[in-house]
Amino acid sequence: MRALLQRVSRASVTVDGQITGQIGAGLLILICAMQGDTEAEADKLSAKIAKLRIFKDDAGKMNLSVRDIQGAALVVSQFTLAADLRGNRPGFSYAAAPADGNRLYDYFAAKIAAEGVPVEKGIFGADMDVSLNNDGPVTIWMDTAAM
Repeated sequence: MRALLQRVSRASVTVDGQITGQIGAGLLILICAMQGDTEAEADKLSAKIAKLRIFKDDAGKMNLSVRDIQGAALVVSQFTLAADLRGNRPGFSYAAAPADGNRLYDYFAAKIAAEGVPVEKGIFGADMDVSLNNDGPVTIWMDTAAM
């Protein structure tokens, strides 16, 4: 699985003019299931993200996790993280099939919640308008193939 984390002071996702998820301080997590991914990758990624110390402590050091700050996660499906850029037009054949991608997206969001992080979501496969205030900015790329 691949994820792009953005530390945010607030974020929201809107579909067809309706807000489907919004958070205050926490993480915007753009997530993509890759071909061959299973629940094991989602387990590994969710556990790592919940413990990742990328929020500032009282001394201004990145030393706190999203759980430590009692933050939330906005989880948004993002198949374009699987982009193959060998040519000038990206290909997405490395992304999981839609049924598998949707199942793993829902599973991942549930696992983040099980880690003690409140979760809001976008809608899998929808055309979404994502709004955020990046805090820092802090943006981190994660790939379970490299973990």
